[in-house]
Amino acid sequence: MELAYQALQKYFGYTSFLPLQEEIVKDILLKNDVFALMPTGGGKSLCYQLPALLLDGVTIVVSPLIALMKDQVDGLKANGIAAAYINSSLRFDEIQHIKLELLENRISILYVAPERIMLPDFLLFLQRLNISLIAVDEAHCISEWGHDFRPEYRQLKLLKEQFPQTPLIALTATAIPEVQKDIITQLKLTNSKIYKASLNRENLFYQVKPKDNAYHQLLQYLNLKNHKRDPGIIYCYSRKSTDDLANKLQKDGFRALPYHAGLGADLRAETQDKFVKDDVEIIVATIAFGMGVDKSNIRFVIHYDLPKNLESYYQETGRAGRDGLRSDCILFFSHGDKRKIEYFIEQKGDETEKRVAYKKLQEMVNFCECRTCRRKILLDYFGEACNENETNCGNCDNCLEPKETIDGTFIAQKVISCVSQVRERFGMSYIADVLCGSKSQKIIRNLDDTLTTYGTGKEYAKKQWQAFIRELVQLGYLKSEGDKYPIVKLTPRSRDILSKKERVLLTKPAEEVQIAQKYFDVDFNHGLFEILRSLRKELADAEDMPPYIIFHDSSSKVMATHFPRSLSDFRKINGVGESKLEKYGELFVKEIVDYCKEHNVEPKAINVHDYNPAPGKTMKTSTLQETLELYKQNLTIEEIAQKRNLAVSTVASHIEKLILSGEEISIDKFVDIDRQEHIIMAMSILGSERLAPIKEKLGDDYSYEEIRLVRASEMSNREIA
Repeated sequence: MELAYQALQKYFGYTSFLPLQEEIVKDILLKNDVFALMPTGGGKSLCYQLPALLLDGVTIVVSPLIALMKDQVDGLKANGIAAAYINSSLRFDEIQHIKLELLENRISILYVAPERIMLPDFLLFLQRLNISLIAVDEAHCISEWGHDFRPEYRQLKLLKEQFPQTPLIALTATAIPEVQKDIITQLKLTNSKIYKASLNRENLFYQVKPKDNAYHQLLQYLNLKNHKRDPGIIYCYSRKSTDDLANKLQKDGFRALPYHAGLGADLRAETQDKFVKDDVEIIVATIAFGMGVDKSNIRFVIHYDLPKNLESYYQETGRAGRDGLRSDCILFFSHGDKRKIEYFIEQKGDETEKRVAYKKLQEMVNFCECRTCRRKILLDYFGEACNENETNCGNCDNCLEPKETIDGTFIAQKVISCVSQVRERFGMSYIADVLCGSKSQKIIRNLDDTLTTYGTGKEYAKKQWQAFIRELVQLGYLKSEGDKYPIVKLTPRSRDILSKKERVLLTKPAEEVQIAQKYFDVDFNHGLFEILRSLRKELADAEDMPPYIIFHDSSSKVMATHFPRSLSDFRKINGVGESKLEKYGELFVKEIVDYCKEHNVEPKAINVHDYNPAPGKTMKTSTLQETLELYKQNLTIEEIAQKRNLAVSTVASHIEKLILSGEEISIDKFVDIDRQEHIIMAMSILGSERLAPIKEKLGDDYSYEEIRLVRASEMSNREIA
């Protein structure tokens, strides 16, 4: 290895290796196949660049991005290493010149895209070269179980057939155990040496914040004295939100630029160059940005929207703090973002891809909602064992500010007993329903209302039971299996709880505050009310529903009286359930904030005393409340309609609104289970935004009322699953 150390210092300026680099280089020089899992900033590139200088021949590097190729080649040339790339950005004559240099053995490292390397003509050309090593970078792209599956990578399995004597190294920074095995199998690595560096980035602080007027939250962070001039990346889900956010930040005095695939290649390269050279501090980007950006002092990575999976999250947060100094990784989380991602998952044609995407999204949501150490969850996900005795990492929000806990042993016993009694066949929502004593048709049909655990958990609400179950999964006392609709199963540790060998602490559930409604006839801002009414109409038209289903006038009047400027205040308005909060909250709060700024209006505090009826007035019972009371008497929709002298469609509309506002209503006695499943299947194929295509597919035997109720129930269940 003496020659390796000399080359390391001569070309790269280092006198020592990072963990695992020396061992990997040694194996490659012995012509062994290698699989390497190393974190961002762990020095993956050097593992094949250094051997390329010591082996006789050319090293071929398969890389997925043009920008990444260019950066790597520029860096190698700056170090005095003969390197080149061949991709679609080059002219024909430029490619021919590089090929000539390769034939004359004047290039040590060649970067190519996976699509090009498998072209028959290009493979024939490569056969004429003395290839000493093949490196497949971002190797997780070959696995359909990975977060960034690229079909063109699948063709790389032929490399071993074409070059059987050439050692091959596969490298990735993000691969769960299943993906690691798949990479080795697909690339046909022979007796490969497997190296896994620790993925624990101890200098990164992980924090998840409930999304509540996200731009205001972002400004609060950026305006802190020690962050004003710090370089950072803010990730958004769409190109439009990327452009909008960058424009907002520019107007507020920040040096920020957008970066996404919709911008021209030259502009993207210019933006990246400005960021690397500290000409701008903030890049607002889609996932298109970051790969190959060698900037060590990125002090924060903020996810303005929910990432699709933990692999993307880990890879993107890994771009922070590569210099080893403390850096922040902040994620703004909302279920509304989850539903956006679910919509795009439903557009996928391949059922396997759908299943994988749903499973990964659920794992991402579990990470956001976890109450235990976030670092431990990340490392567990990637298959890295943690010290069971070290439950506090000291550098994530949950460890630095732990939630108040209660003795949850009896709670855990109830949950585990219930999971066992339903024979490990159902998900969190169903388990919570059994514990709460729900009279749903599904529970009664399964005879689960006869279980000893049925109705034993009425001291907590359904959502609180679901939070307990989620935490027990995170603690390893239960496990969750499946993709779109995961089921809860027992683990070996479940028995320790039932046998009272272990005591478990669970997070004390937060108590929800529901604000009563007051009638506002005069004291509301008519200008804002009209703006909100227009927004409501626009949204209703887009969803093919009456405006009052979105919000009643009474709710809009409260908004135009108290001017709620955050989602937490907006939630206090009666008629704003969690589903509506997540679907419409940000849109309405934005209109309110903009109106207040334009008209210099100050918000009014929202508290329960403000909602007492005025003296001399009697609080009326709303029509929805009357329907709810009759529902609680176990009446059918037809019976409620007859009793109230209303149309069946009107009562069905009441039930829909009550479900969407957060009331725990089972639709099983209104819509047969089998019919529900047919409707859900139709919605999964066609989407649930428009009812007409669903009705057309199902036929005249199904009513719009049934479809509305099933849609509302699915939205509610998805929100709390």
